[in-house]
Amino acid sequence: MADADVLIVGGGMAGANCARTLREEGFGGSIVLCGRELDPPYNRPPCSKGHLQGTESREDTLFRPPGWWEEQAIDLRVRANVSRLDPQARTAKAGKEELSFDQALVATGANVRRLRVDGADLDGVHYLRTLGNSDTLRADLEDARYVVVVGGSFIATEVAASCVLLGKEVALLMLEDVVHERTLGRQAGRFFQRVLGEHGVEVHGGQELARFEGDGGERISKVVTAGGLELDADVVVMGTGAVPDLTLARSSGLELGELGGIRCDRLLRTSAPGIYAAGDVCEYDSVIHGGPARIEHWDVAFNQGRTVAHNMLGRERPHDVMPYFWSDLADWVSLESVGAPRSWEQEVVRGSFDDGSFAVLYLAGSHVVGCLAVGRSDDLEGAGRLIAGHVDVAGRHEALADPAIDLAALAPE
Repeated sequence: MADADVLIVGGGMAGANCARTLREEGFGGSIVLCGRELDPPYNRPPCSKGHLQGTESREDTLFRPPGWWEEQAIDLRVRANVSRLDPQARTAKAGKEELSFDQALVATGANVRRLRVDGADLDGVHYLRTLGNSDTLRADLEDARYVVVVGGSFIATEVAASCVLLGKEVALLMLEDVVHERTLGRQAGRFFQRVLGEHGVEVHGGQELARFEGDGGERISKVVTAGGLELDADVVVMGTGAVPDLTLARSSGLELGELGGIRCDRLLRTSAPGIYAAGDVCEYDSVIHGGPARIEHWDVAFNQGRTVAHNMLGRERPHDVMPYFWSDLADWVSLESVGAPRSWEQEVVRGSFDDGSFAVLYLAGSHVVGCLAVGRSDDLEGAGRLIAGHVDVAGRHEALADPAIDLAALAPE
């Protein structure tokens, strides 16, 4: 008899929701969930927003109250690193303990991408991934005046906005010319950059980070770019992306994919029978995208955890949930998107950037592959139907751009 009918490696959203769904669907077997962090599973988005701003407590961020795990007979182990997993023997080493299992989920998440530049080890240089990181950053911000955020990512812009709310003078430094250019395109990026600027964030695009300088001691005092720009800094926050944590997957012999994740089929099964992957590490054969996809978003991890639970129960359900993402810049503006396209060739705009109410449809060939909405959430449902149905929209660009036309009307029933 196995020590765990289901072993879940990773205490993030994918693993937590897998455990929750198994119990909700009536699974009565044993579940062991191992997470590396000190905290029980929690929602990460508040780390750069509400929790950092001080409006959400640690308890507010928790996926479920602390007592819930015991009530559900889920063996939750925090600070439990799974250092070895043997797919053939169905055993794993969690801490100092050897565990046998029947099925397993590998949901090891991602680690921050660290930049190797001079001065990177100075006090006051922060990376943000966990609740603990958020707590440390917030404490360091208390006596700070000048904050420099490095990167044009969602985390970077969210942190920049949060720091403005905390009364700091904020500069954002990035290699890209425009924030979110790589993920949302230049048009939309200009809109969000304008919002940041209107609220006091000093944006420096097209700048390569050269080094950090100290104050003569061990504390950051200045950020210097390759072009010679110098920015005063009491605190620096690195918003330079993340990389999937594949250490366990590699040592276990799981097949990796071309997008840098664990290769999975449509049911989120890895190359090893009985072992699944979900969340940031999961590179799956996507029904929506018609090929491999790896997406680092909260909602995707949440829904992949649910899909894995159903398939552990033998239901053989392809993961066909439309990828969804949202981000907030303080209380200034919110964005939502569906599709998560890696690339596109054309953009069709509905509404007005000037009015702050618009949607951008991203097209590859004659198909819609993504949609961004600000103040037009209703467009997301119709866009999702166009994306999921692989609807040919050739010759229909006028209708796509007309904000009075319901996008759902362009998709066949």
